Amino acid sequence: MDKEVRKIIGGVFNQIAEGLETGSFAGKIRVGLTTLGSELGDKELIRGAEMAASRNPSLEVVLIGSSEKSSLRTIPTKDEKEMHDRMEALLDSGEIDCCVTMHYNFPIGVSTVGRVITPGAGKEMYIATTTGTSAVDRVEAMVKNAVYGIACAKAMGNRRPTLGILNVDGARQVERILLGLREKGYDINFAQSQRSDGGHVMRGNDLLTGTPDIMVTDTLTGNILMKVFSSYTTGGSYESLGFGYGPGVGEGYKRIILILSRASGAPVAANAIEYAAALARGRLPEAIDREMAAAKKAGLEALLAATRKEQPKSAAKEEAAAPPKKVVTASISGIDIMDLDSAVEVLWRGGIYAETGMGCTGPVVMVAEDDLEGAKSLLEKEGYITKETEC
Repeated sequence: MDKEVRKIIGGVFNQIAEGLETGSFAGKIRVGLTTLGSELGDKELIRGAEMAASRNPSLEVVLIGSSEKSSLRTIPTKDEKEMHDRMEALLDSGEIDCCVTMHYNFPIGVSTVGRVITPGAGKEMYIATTTGTSAVDRVEAMVKNAVYGIACAKAMGNRRPTLGILNVDGARQVERILLGLREKGYDINFAQSQRSDGGHVMRGNDLLTGTPDIMVTDTLTGNILMKVFSSYTTGGSYESLGFGYGPGVGEGYKRIILILSRASGAPVAANAIEYAAALARGRLPEAIDREMAAAKKAGLEALLAATRKEQPKSAAKEEAAAPPKKVVTASISGIDIMDLDSAVEVLWRGGIYAETGMGCTGPVVMVAEDDLEGAKSLLEKEGYITKETEC
C-alpha cells in the first residue's frame, strides 16, 4: 500500500478513535489566544484557555505571547506587536483556524458582533456591533451591522434569527432601509418589542430581557453595553459574564479574530474561545459573503446611496410658515429624531398645524385630533413613516 494512502487511513482511524473517546467526530478546531496586554495579567487569560480546553475536547488552544507555563502549546513573543504579527501569520497559513485577542485594530468597514447573556431572562443575545466601524456614516453603519449580526447568528446555527433595532439616533432611518430590503426579498425576521406598543425599535427593557436574538446599535453604544453586561455583577473592574466583544465582521474579511477587553476575566476568555471555535466551524466568512450578496441583490447599495445623498427634506425649500395654531393632543411616532423638524414643516406646508414632542418611546409629531389621519397620510406619502414604522 502506498505510504501516503496509509498515512491518510491512519489519520482517519485516529480521528475515529478520538471521536469515540470525546463524543465528537467533527475534528479539532485550532483556536489561538494572545495573552499579552491584559489588565488582569497573563495568568488570568491562560486560566480561561485551560478552562475552555478542558471542557471542550474538540478544541486545540494555542497560546501566543506569554512565556508563562501551561499545559497548552505556547508560542512566546517579546511584545504585543510581534504577538499580533505572529497571530496573523498563523491565521493566514491555516495553522490556527481563529483567534481571540485584545487591543487589535480592524480596517474601516469591519466591526465586531458581541454576544452577551441578558440578566432579565438569562437569554443569549448578539449586539451588533461593539468595536470597529462598519461605515463612517452612522445610519449606513447600523444597516451593515444588522447584516453582520444576521451572518454571525446564522454561522452559529440560528437559521432565522430575530432582529431588533435599539432606540438610538438614526434608528428609524435604519428601520426604513431594512424594511425596504425586506420588501425586495432580503429575509429579515424582525422582533417585536415586549412593551405593549410593540414595534421593531427596541426599548431599554428589551435589552434586559433579550427580546431579539440580535440587537442592532451603533458601535459606541454597543461597546458600552458590552462593558455593562460583562461586569455589572463585579463593580466594573473584572468582566466575568458573556462571550466577549466578538468577531471582526466585514465584507471580504476572511480572518476570524475575536476581541476581548483588557478587563476580561478567565470565564469570558473561555467563552470567547468557544465562540470563536463555533464560528470557525460555521464558516463565518462564507456566511458573511452570503448575507451581503443577498442584501445587495435586494438593493442595499442603492438604499444606502440614497441615504448618503439625503439632505433634510426641507433644506432646499424656503422655511415653512406655521398654519393657525391648534390644540395638539394626537401624536404620530415612528419618525427618526433627525427628521422630526422637517416632518413638521411638511405638515405645515400641507396646511396642518403640528408641533414636535418627545413621548415615552421616543420623538413624536403632535397634531390636532381632527388632523391625525390627514397628517399620517401626508407623512407616509413623503416617506417619513410607513404603516409598519408608525406605532
